[in-house]
Amino acid sequence: MAKQTHDPNILDTEHVGKLLLKLATPAFFGMFVQTLYNVVNTIFMGYFVSPQAIGGLSIVFPIQMLAWGIGMMVGMGGGSLISRSIGSGNTKDAERTIGNGISLGFVISIGLMIIVLPFTNFWLRLIGASDEVLPYASIYLIVIISATTINTLATSLLNFSRAEGNARVGMIAMIMGAVLSIILDAIFVIPLKMGAFGAALATVISQTAALAYLLSYYFTGSSYLKIRLRNLRPDWSILKQMSAIGVSSFVQTIASSLSAMLLLRMVVNYGGDAALNAFGIIQRVMMFATMPAMVFGQGLQPILGFNYGAKRYHLAIKAVKIAVTVSTSLSILAFAALYLIPGSIMRIFTDHIPTIDAGIHASRLVFLSMPFMGAVMVGQTIFQALGKVMQSFILAIVRPVVFLIPLVLLMSNLWQLDGVFLAFPVADILTLLLVIGLALPILRQFRKAADAKMGKIDKIAPNRLVEPIENRIID
Repeated sequence: MAKQTHDPNILDTEHVGKLLLKLATPAFFGMFVQTLYNVVNTIFMGYFVSPQAIGGLSIVFPIQMLAWGIGMMVGMGGGSLISRSIGSGNTKDAERTIGNGISLGFVISIGLMIIVLPFTNFWLRLIGASDEVLPYASIYLIVIISATTINTLATSLLNFSRAEGNARVGMIAMIMGAVLSIILDAIFVIPLKMGAFGAALATVISQTAALAYLLSYYFTGSSYLKIRLRNLRPDWSILKQMSAIGVSSFVQTIASSLSAMLLLRMVVNYGGDAALNAFGIIQRVMMFATMPAMVFGQGLQPILGFNYGAKRYHLAIKAVKIAVTVSTSLSILAFAALYLIPGSIMRIFTDHIPTIDAGIHASRLVFLSMPFMGAVMVGQTIFQALGKVMQSFILAIVRPVVFLIPLVLLMSNLWQLDGVFLAFPVADILTLLLVIGLALPILRQFRKAADAKMGKIDKIAPNRLVEPIENRIID
Protein backbone atom coordinates (compact mmCIF):
# COMPACT_ATOMS: atom_id res chain seq x y z
CA MET A 1 0.00 0.00 0.00
CA ALA A 2 1.23 3.46 -0.86
CA LYS A 3 2.34 5.72 1.93
CA GLN A 4 -0.38 7.98 3.29
CA THR A 5 0.28 11.48 2.00
CA HIS A 6 -2.63 13.42 3.45
CA ASP A 7 -3.29 14.09 7.12
CA PRO A 8 -6.71 15.54 8.02
CA ASN A 9 -5.18 16.94 11.21
CA ILE A 10 -4.54 20.06 9.13
CA LEU A 11 -8.17 20.89 9.92
CA ASP A 12 -7.34 20.52 13.60
CA THR A 13 -4.02 22.33 13.96
CA GLU A 14 -3.74 25.11 11.39
CA HIS A 15 -4.42 28.83 11.91
CA VAL A 16 -7.93 29.45 10.58
CA GLY A 17 -7.02 32.24 8.15
CA LYS A 18 -4.01 30.37 6.84
CA LEU A 19 -6.05 27.18 6.53
CA LEU A 20 -8.79 28.93 4.55
CA LEU A 21 -6.18 30.27 2.16
CA LYS A 22 -4.50 26.86 1.96
CA LEU A 23 -7.77 25.15 1.05
CA ALA A 24 -9.00 27.91 -1.27
CA THR A 25 -5.76 28.33 -3.25
CA PRO A 26 -5.70 24.85 -4.83
CA ALA A 27 -9.43 25.13 -5.53
CA PHE A 28 -8.77 28.51 -7.16
CA PHE A 29 -6.11 27.17 -9.51
CA GLY A 30 -8.21 24.13 -10.33
CA MET A 31 -11.34 26.17 -11.03
CA PHE A 32 -9.32 28.83 -12.85
CA VAL A 33 -8.06 26.33 -15.38
CA GLN A 34 -11.47 24.66 -15.60
CA THR A 35 -13.20 27.99 -16.20
CA LEU A 36 -10.47 28.95 -18.64
CA TYR A 37 -11.37 25.84 -20.62
CA ASN A 38 -15.00 26.98 -20.83
CA VAL A 39 -13.80 30.35 -22.09
CA VAL A 40 -11.40 28.83 -24.63
CA ASN A 41 -14.07 26.37 -25.77
CA THR A 42 -16.43 29.28 -26.44
CA ILE A 43 -13.71 31.12 -28.36
CA PHE A 44 -13.13 28.04 -30.53
CA MET A 45 -16.87 27.80 -31.22
CA GLY A 46 -17.14 31.51 -32.06
CA TYR A 47 -14.13 31.79 -34.37
CA PHE A 48 -13.67 28.30 -35.86
CA VAL A 49 -17.22 26.91 -36.04
CA SER A 50 -20.01 29.54 -36.03
CA PRO A 51 -21.52 32.23 -33.80
CA GLN A 52 -24.58 29.97 -33.68
CA ALA A 53 -22.41 27.31 -32.05
CA ILE A 54 -22.06 29.63 -29.04
CA GLY A 55 -25.84 29.83 -28.99
CA GLY A 56 -25.93 26.03 -29.09
CA LEU A 57 -23.73 25.80 -26.00
CA SER A 58 -26.00 28.31 -24.27
CA ILE A 59 -29.14 26.31 -25.06
CA VAL A 60 -27.54 23.10 -23.74
CA PHE A 61 -26.35 24.79 -20.54
CA PRO A 62 -29.58 24.40 -18.47
CA ILE A 63 -29.62 20.64 -19.12
CA GLN A 64 -25.88 20.38 -18.55
CA MET A 65 -26.47 22.08 -15.19
CA LEU A 66 -28.66 19.16 -14.12
CA ALA A 67 -25.87 16.67 -14.82
CA TRP A 68 -23.41 18.80 -12.87
CA GLY A 69 -25.99 19.29 -10.12
CA ILE A 70 -26.20 15.56 -9.40
CA GLY A 71 -22.49 15.47 -8.63
CA MET A 72 -22.76 18.60 -6.50
CA MET A 73 -25.74 17.19 -4.59
CA VAL A 74 -23.81 14.05 -3.68
CA GLY A 75 -20.54 15.93 -3.21
CA MET A 76 -21.89 18.75 -1.03
CA GLY A 77 -24.21 16.52 1.00
CA GLY A 78 -21.57 13.85 1.47
CA GLY A 79 -18.83 16.42 2.01
CA SER A 80 -20.73 17.97 4.91
CA LEU A 81 -21.13 14.56 6.55
CA ILE A 82 -17.48 13.67 5.95
CA SER A 83 -16.11 16.86 7.50
CA ARG A 84 -18.36 16.58 10.55
CA SER A 85 -17.59 12.86 10.95
CA ILE A 86 -13.85 13.54 10.90
CA GLY A 87 -14.34 16.41 13.33
CA SER A 88 -16.13 14.10 15.77
CA GLY A 89 -13.53 11.33 15.26
CA ASN A 90 -15.83 8.94 13.34
CA THR A 91 -13.74 7.76 10.38
CA LYS A 92 -15.94 4.74 9.63
CA ASP A 93 -19.00 6.89 8.98
CA ALA A 94 -16.90 9.16 6.76
CA GLU A 95 -15.84 6.18 4.62
CA ARG A 96 -19.39 4.82 4.51
CA THR A 97 -20.47 8.23 3.24
CA ILE A 98 -18.01 8.03 0.35
CA GLY A 99 -19.22 4.57 -0.68
CA ASN A 100 -22.88 5.49 -0.45
CA GLY A 101 -22.22 8.71 -2.34
CA ILE A 102 -20.74 6.79 -5.25
CA SER A 103 -23.75 4.46 -5.40
CA LEU A 104 -26.26 7.30 -5.14
CA GLY A 105 -24.55 9.38 -7.83
CA PHE A 106 -24.40 6.41 -10.20
CA VAL A 107 -28.12 5.62 -9.90
CA ILE A 108 -29.35 9.20 -10.26
CA SER A 109 -27.08 9.96 -13.23
CA ILE A 110 -28.40 6.91 -15.10
CA GLY A 111 -31.91 8.22 -14.47
CA LEU A 112 -31.06 11.59 -16.01
CA MET A 113 -29.64 9.92 -19.12
CA ILE A 114 -32.85 7.91 -19.57
CA ILE A 115 -34.96 11.07 -19.32
CA VAL A 116 -32.88 13.27 -21.65
CA LEU A 117 -31.28 11.17 -24.40
CA PRO A 118 -34.41 9.86 -26.20
CA PHE A 119 -35.91 13.36 -26.39
CA THR A 120 -32.97 15.69 -27.05
CA ASN A 121 -34.60 17.78 -29.77
CA PHE A 122 -37.79 18.15 -27.72
CA TRP A 123 -35.89 19.56 -24.73
CA LEU A 124 -33.79 21.87 -26.90
CA ARG A 125 -36.82 23.25 -28.75
CA LEU A 126 -38.54 23.75 -25.41
CA ILE A 127 -35.65 25.92 -24.24
CA GLY A 128 -35.74 27.99 -27.42
CA ALA A 129 -33.32 26.52 -29.97
CA SER A 130 -33.83 27.97 -33.46
CA ASP A 131 -33.29 26.01 -36.68
CA GLU A 132 -29.82 27.56 -36.98
CA VAL A 133 -28.78 26.71 -33.41
CA LEU A 134 -30.40 23.26 -33.06
CA PRO A 135 -27.80 21.14 -34.96
CA TYR A 136 -24.95 22.42 -32.78
CA ALA A 137 -26.92 22.06 -29.56
CA SER A 138 -28.22 18.58 -30.36
CA ILE A 139 -24.91 16.86 -31.05
CA TYR A 140 -23.23 18.57 -28.12
CA LEU A 141 -26.00 17.54 -25.71
CA ILE A 142 -26.03 13.90 -26.83
CA VAL A 143 -22.31 13.46 -26.22
CA ILE A 144 -22.25 15.33 -22.89
CA ILE A 145 -25.30 13.62 -21.36
CA SER A 146 -24.04 10.19 -22.45
CA ALA A 147 -21.15 10.71 -20.02
CA THR A 148 -23.24 11.96 -17.09
CA THR A 149 -22.11 9.11 -14.82
CA ILE A 150 -18.44 9.96 -15.38
CA ASN A 151 -19.01 13.63 -14.61
CA THR A 152 -21.12 12.85 -11.54
CA LEU A 153 -18.56 10.52 -9.96
CA ALA A 154 -15.68 12.90 -10.69
CA THR A 155 -17.53 15.87 -9.16
CA SER A 156 -18.54 13.84 -6.10
CA LEU A 157 -15.04 12.50 -5.40
CA LEU A 158 -13.54 15.95 -5.90
CA ASN A 159 -15.83 17.31 -3.17
CA PHE A 160 -15.10 14.34 -0.91
CA SER A 161 -11.35 14.90 -1.11
CA ARG A 162 -11.84 18.57 -0.29
CA ALA A 163 -14.07 17.63 2.66
CA GLU A 164 -11.21 15.72 4.30
CA GLY A 165 -9.05 18.83 3.94
CA ASN A 166 -7.12 17.83 0.81
CA ALA A 167 -7.90 20.54 -1.75
CA ARG A 168 -4.71 19.73 -3.67
CA VAL A 169 -6.19 16.54 -5.13
CA GLY A 170 -9.18 18.42 -6.51
CA MET A 171 -6.86 21.05 -7.94
CA ILE A 172 -4.79 18.45 -9.78
CA ALA A 173 -7.88 16.68 -11.11
CA MET A 174 -9.43 19.91 -12.39
CA ILE A 175 -6.21 21.19 -13.93
CA MET A 176 -5.52 17.83 -15.56
CA GLY A 177 -9.01 17.68 -17.05
CA ALA A 178 -9.04 21.30 -18.22
CA VAL A 179 -5.60 21.24 -19.82
CA LEU A 180 -6.42 18.00 -21.62
CA SER A 181 -9.73 19.51 -22.75
CA ILE A 182 -8.04 22.59 -24.20
CA ILE A 183 -5.49 20.48 -26.07
CA LEU A 184 -8.08 18.07 -27.45
CA ASP A 185 -10.47 20.92 -28.23
CA ALA A 186 -7.82 22.62 -30.33
CA ILE A 187 -7.08 19.38 -32.18
CA PHE A 188 -10.67 18.27 -32.73
CA VAL A 189 -12.11 21.69 -33.65
CA ILE A 190 -9.37 23.39 -35.69
CA PRO A 191 -7.41 20.87 -37.82
CA LEU A 192 -9.92 17.98 -37.64
CA LYS A 193 -12.94 20.32 -38.02
CA MET A 194 -15.16 18.16 -35.79
CA GLY A 195 -17.20 21.18 -34.65
CA ALA A 196 -19.51 20.90 -31.65
CA PHE A 197 -19.09 17.12 -31.60
CA GLY A 198 -15.33 17.51 -31.20
CA ALA A 199 -15.75 20.03 -28.38
CA ALA A 200 -18.10 17.70 -26.51
CA LEU A 201 -15.85 14.69 -27.08
CA ALA A 202 -12.86 16.61 -25.71
CA THR A 203 -14.88 17.39 -22.57
CA VAL A 204 -15.87 13.76 -22.01
CA ILE A 205 -12.33 12.44 -22.47
CA SER A 206 -10.97 15.00 -20.02
CA GLN A 207 -13.66 14.15 -17.44
CA THR A 208 -12.71 10.49 -17.75
CA ALA A 209 -9.05 11.31 -17.11
CA ALA A 210 -9.96 13.37 -14.03
CA LEU A 211 -12.12 10.55 -12.67
CA ALA A 212 -9.31 8.03 -13.18
CA TYR A 213 -6.95 10.23 -11.18
CA LEU A 214 -9.46 10.69 -8.33
CA LEU A 215 -10.12 6.94 -8.16
CA SER A 216 -6.38 6.26 -8.01
CA TYR A 217 -6.13 8.68 -5.08
CA TYR A 218 -8.66 6.68 -3.08
CA PHE A 219 -7.56 3.19 -4.14
CA THR A 220 -3.76 3.49 -3.93
CA GLY A 221 -3.63 4.34 -0.23
CA SER A 222 -2.57 7.98 -0.56
CA SER A 223 -5.86 9.25 0.90
CA TYR A 224 -6.84 9.43 4.57
CA LEU A 225 -10.25 7.94 3.78
CA LYS A 226 -10.64 4.92 1.50
CA ILE A 227 -13.20 3.62 -0.97
CA ARG A 228 -14.18 0.17 0.31
CA LEU A 229 -16.45 -2.06 -1.74
CA ARG A 230 -18.53 -3.01 1.30
CA ASN A 231 -19.43 0.66 1.75
CA LEU A 232 -21.09 0.77 -1.67
CA ARG A 233 -23.98 -1.15 -0.09
CA PRO A 234 -26.78 1.34 0.73
CA ASP A 235 -26.88 2.59 4.29
CA TRP A 236 -30.26 4.27 4.48
CA SER A 237 -29.34 6.41 7.46
CA ILE A 238 -26.37 7.91 5.60
CA LEU A 239 -28.29 8.22 2.33
CA LYS A 240 -31.08 10.03 4.14
CA GLN A 241 -28.70 12.52 5.75
CA MET A 242 -26.67 13.01 2.58
CA SER A 243 -29.76 13.56 0.47
CA ALA A 244 -31.34 15.91 3.02
CA ILE A 245 -28.25 18.12 3.00
CA GLY A 246 -27.34 17.78 -0.66
CA VAL A 247 -30.86 18.03 -2.02
CA SER A 248 -30.79 21.78 -1.44
CA SER A 249 -27.88 21.98 -3.87
CA PHE A 250 -29.72 19.81 -6.41
CA VAL A 251 -33.01 21.66 -5.97
CA GLN A 252 -31.11 24.89 -6.50
CA THR A 253 -29.64 23.42 -9.69
CA ILE A 254 -33.07 22.32 -10.91
CA ALA A 255 -34.53 25.71 -10.06
CA SER A 256 -31.61 27.49 -11.73
CA SER A 257 -31.98 25.24 -14.76
CA LEU A 258 -35.68 26.04 -15.06
CA SER A 259 -35.05 29.75 -14.66
CA ALA A 260 -32.25 29.52 -17.25
CA MET A 261 -34.65 27.87 -19.69
CA LEU A 262 -37.12 30.72 -19.21
CA LEU A 263 -34.36 33.31 -19.51
CA LEU A 264 -33.08 31.83 -22.75
CA ARG A 265 -36.57 31.78 -24.25
CA MET A 266 -37.08 35.41 -23.25
CA VAL A 267 -33.67 36.39 -24.64
CA VAL A 268 -34.44 34.67 -27.96
CA ASN A 269 -37.95 36.16 -28.11
CA TYR A 270 -36.78 39.74 -27.51
CA GLY A 271 -33.30 39.68 -29.06
CA GLY A 272 -32.99 36.72 -31.44
CA ASP A 273 -29.89 34.57 -31.97
CA ALA A 274 -27.49 37.52 -31.61
CA ALA A 275 -28.74 38.19 -28.08
CA LEU A 276 -28.60 34.45 -27.33
CA ASN A 277 -24.97 34.26 -28.49
CA ALA A 278 -24.10 37.34 -26.42
CA PHE A 279 -25.80 35.94 -23.33
CA GLY A 280 -23.80 32.72 -23.68
CA ILE A 281 -20.58 34.73 -23.67
CA ILE A 282 -21.71 36.78 -20.67
CA GLN A 283 -22.49 33.60 -18.73
CA ARG A 284 -18.95 32.34 -19.24
CA VAL A 285 -17.42 35.68 -18.31
CA MET A 286 -19.50 35.72 -15.12
CA MET A 287 -18.34 32.21 -14.25
CA PHE A 288 -14.74 33.29 -14.72
CA ALA A 289 -15.12 36.54 -12.78
CA THR A 290 -16.96 35.10 -9.77
CA MET A 291 -14.76 32.02 -9.51
CA PRO A 292 -12.26 33.55 -7.01
CA ALA A 293 -15.11 34.38 -4.64
CA MET A 294 -16.64 30.93 -5.10
CA VAL A 295 -13.48 29.07 -4.08
CA PHE A 296 -13.39 30.78 -0.71
CA GLY A 297 -16.87 29.44 -0.10
CA GLN A 298 -15.64 25.98 -1.03
CA GLY A 299 -12.59 26.35 1.19
CA LEU A 300 -14.86 27.35 4.06
CA GLN A 301 -16.99 24.18 4.00
CA PRO A 302 -14.51 21.65 5.50
CA ILE A 303 -13.28 24.20 8.07
CA LEU A 304 -16.79 25.09 9.16
CA GLY A 305 -18.02 21.49 9.15
CA PHE A 306 -15.00 20.27 11.14
CA ASN A 307 -15.19 22.97 13.80
CA TYR A 308 -18.96 22.58 14.09
CA GLY A 309 -18.49 18.84 14.61
CA ALA A 310 -15.73 19.54 17.14
CA LYS A 311 -17.86 22.23 18.89
CA ARG A 312 -15.25 24.95 18.33
CA TYR A 313 -17.77 27.64 17.57
CA HIS A 314 -15.48 30.64 17.92
CA LEU A 315 -13.29 29.32 15.11
CA ALA A 316 -16.34 28.67 12.95
CA ILE A 317 -17.33 32.33 13.38
CA LYS A 318 -13.83 33.51 12.54
CA ALA A 319 -13.71 31.40 9.37
CA VAL A 320 -17.06 32.79 8.19
CA LYS A 321 -15.96 36.39 8.75
CA ILE A 322 -12.75 35.89 6.77
CA ALA A 323 -14.53 34.10 3.91
CA VAL A 324 -17.25 36.77 3.61
CA THR A 325 -14.73 39.63 3.67
CA VAL A 326 -12.43 38.12 1.07
CA SER A 327 -15.22 36.89 -1.24
CA THR A 328 -17.01 40.25 -1.21
CA SER A 329 -13.78 42.15 -1.88
CA LEU A 330 -12.94 39.90 -4.82
CA SER A 331 -16.45 40.27 -6.26
CA ILE A 332 -16.23 44.07 -6.13
CA LEU A 333 -12.80 44.06 -7.78
CA ALA A 334 -14.06 41.78 -10.57
CA PHE A 335 -17.04 44.06 -11.17
CA ALA A 336 -14.83 47.16 -11.35
CA ALA A 337 -12.49 45.49 -13.84
CA LEU A 338 -15.13 44.07 -16.19
CA TYR A 339 -17.66 46.89 -16.22
CA LEU A 340 -15.24 49.24 -17.95
CA ILE A 341 -14.30 47.03 -20.94
CA PRO A 342 -17.35 45.08 -22.20
CA GLY A 343 -16.47 45.58 -25.87
CA SER A 344 -12.97 44.20 -25.48
CA ILE A 345 -14.36 41.20 -23.63
CA MET A 346 -16.90 40.38 -26.35
CA ARG A 347 -14.26 40.62 -29.10
CA ILE A 348 -12.21 37.93 -27.37
CA PHE A 349 -14.96 35.44 -28.19
CA THR A 350 -16.22 36.47 -31.62
CA ASP A 351 -15.90 38.93 -34.49
CA HIS A 352 -19.64 38.72 -35.23
CA ILE A 353 -20.73 42.38 -35.02
CA PRO A 354 -24.41 41.82 -34.04
CA THR A 355 -23.29 39.54 -31.19
CA ILE A 356 -20.68 42.07 -30.01
CA ASP A 357 -23.16 44.96 -30.05
CA ALA A 358 -25.78 42.95 -28.15
CA GLY A 359 -23.18 41.79 -25.64
CA ILE A 360 -21.80 45.24 -24.84
CA HIS A 361 -25.21 46.51 -23.82
CA ALA A 362 -26.33 43.36 -21.99
CA SER A 363 -23.10 42.91 -20.01
CA ARG A 364 -23.38 46.37 -18.45
CA LEU A 365 -26.73 45.34 -16.99
CA VAL A 366 -25.92 41.77 -15.94
CA PHE A 367 -22.55 42.68 -14.39
CA LEU A 368 -24.36 44.88 -11.83
CA SER A 369 -25.07 41.71 -9.84
CA MET A 370 -21.40 40.86 -9.32
CA PRO A 371 -20.63 42.85 -6.12
CA PHE A 372 -23.25 40.85 -4.20
CA MET A 373 -22.40 37.35 -5.40
CA GLY A 374 -19.40 36.64 -3.15
CA ALA A 375 -21.36 37.02 0.09
CA VAL A 376 -24.28 35.04 -1.35
CA MET A 377 -22.01 32.12 -2.28
CA VAL A 378 -20.42 32.03 1.17
CA GLY A 379 -23.85 32.20 2.80
CA GLN A 380 -25.06 29.18 0.85
CA THR A 381 -21.95 27.25 1.92
CA ILE A 382 -22.58 28.01 5.61
CA PHE A 383 -25.91 26.19 5.71
CA GLN A 384 -24.67 23.18 3.73
CA ALA A 385 -21.54 22.82 5.87
CA LEU A 386 -23.62 22.89 9.07
CA GLY A 387 -26.25 20.49 7.76
CA LYS A 388 -28.98 23.15 8.07
CA VAL A 389 -31.43 21.51 5.70
CA MET A 390 -34.29 24.01 5.90
CA GLN A 391 -32.15 27.11 5.36
CA SER A 392 -30.30 25.42 2.50
CA PHE A 393 -33.57 24.45 0.88
CA ILE A 394 -35.00 27.95 1.21
CA LEU A 395 -31.97 29.52 -0.45
CA ALA A 396 -32.01 26.88 -3.17
CA ILE A 397 -35.53 27.82 -4.19
CA VAL A 398 -35.78 31.52 -3.50
CA ARG A 399 -33.17 33.06 -5.80
CA PRO A 400 -34.00 31.28 -9.08
CA VAL A 401 -37.74 30.67 -8.54
CA VAL A 402 -39.19 33.17 -6.06
CA PHE A 403 -37.05 36.14 -7.09
CA LEU A 404 -35.59 35.68 -10.58
CA ILE A 405 -38.47 34.17 -12.55
CA PRO A 406 -41.14 36.67 -11.38
CA LEU A 407 -38.69 39.55 -11.85
CA VAL A 408 -37.90 38.44 -15.40
CA LEU A 409 -41.59 38.19 -16.28
CA LEU A 410 -42.41 41.54 -14.70
CA MET A 411 -39.40 43.54 -15.84
CA SER A 412 -39.42 42.17 -19.39
CA ASN A 413 -42.97 43.45 -19.77
CA LEU A 414 -41.76 46.88 -18.74
CA TRP A 415 -38.38 47.08 -20.50
CA GLN A 416 -38.27 44.06 -22.88
CA LEU A 417 -34.74 42.62 -23.21
CA ASP A 418 -33.24 45.15 -20.78
CA GLY A 419 -35.75 44.00 -18.18
CA VAL A 420 -34.57 40.39 -18.57
CA PHE A 421 -30.97 41.39 -17.86
CA LEU A 422 -31.79 43.84 -15.05
CA ALA A 423 -33.61 41.07 -13.20
CA PHE A 424 -30.22 39.54 -12.31
CA PRO A 425 -28.86 42.27 -10.01
CA VAL A 426 -32.26 42.84 -8.40
CA ALA A 427 -32.60 39.11 -7.62
CA ASP A 428 -29.07 38.97 -6.18
CA ILE A 429 -29.67 41.96 -3.88
CA LEU A 430 -32.83 40.33 -2.52
CA THR A 431 -31.00 37.01 -2.10
CA LEU A 432 -28.19 38.68 -0.17
CA LEU A 433 -30.69 40.24 2.24
CA LEU A 434 -32.24 36.80 2.78
CA VAL A 435 -28.83 35.19 3.39
CA ILE A 436 -28.05 37.80 6.03
CA GLY A 437 -31.40 37.26 7.71
CA LEU A 438 -30.91 33.48 7.86
CA ALA A 439 -27.23 33.46 8.82
CA LEU A 440 -27.20 36.01 11.64
CA PRO A 441 -29.28 33.93 14.11
CA ILE A 442 -26.97 30.94 13.58
CA LEU A 443 -23.84 33.02 14.12
CA ARG A 444 -25.38 34.51 17.28
CA GLN A 445 -26.02 30.99 18.58
CA PHE A 446 -22.39 30.12 17.87
CA ARG A 447 -21.26 33.16 19.79
CA LYS A 448 -23.37 32.27 22.82
CA ALA A 449 -22.23 28.63 22.75
CA ALA A 450 -18.59 29.67 22.41
CA ASP A 451 -18.85 32.13 25.29
CA ALA A 452 -20.56 29.56 27.48
CA LYS A 453 -17.92 26.93 26.78
CA MET A 454 -14.73 28.93 26.69
CA GLY A 455 -15.31 32.25 28.38
CA LYS A 456 -13.46 35.11 26.77
CA ILE A 457 -12.40 33.56 23.48
CA ASP A 458 -10.06 36.30 22.37
CA LYS A 459 -7.80 35.76 25.41
CA ILE A 460 -7.40 32.04 24.84
CA ALA A 461 -5.18 31.28 21.82
CA PRO A 462 -7.24 33.38 19.37
CA ASN A 463 -5.12 32.56 16.35
CA ARG A 464 -5.02 28.77 16.53
CA LEU A 465 -7.50 26.13 15.57
CA VAL A 466 -6.60 24.06 18.64
CA GLU A 467 -6.45 25.63 22.07
CA PRO A 468 -3.49 24.77 24.31
CA ILE A 469 -4.29 21.78 26.50
CA GLU A 470 -4.15 23.80 29.69
CA ASN A 471 -6.76 26.26 28.38
CA ARG A 472 -9.11 23.75 26.78
CA ILE A 473 -12.42 23.13 28.50
CA ILE A 474 -13.55 19.51 28.44
CA ASP A 475 -17.26 18.73 28.32
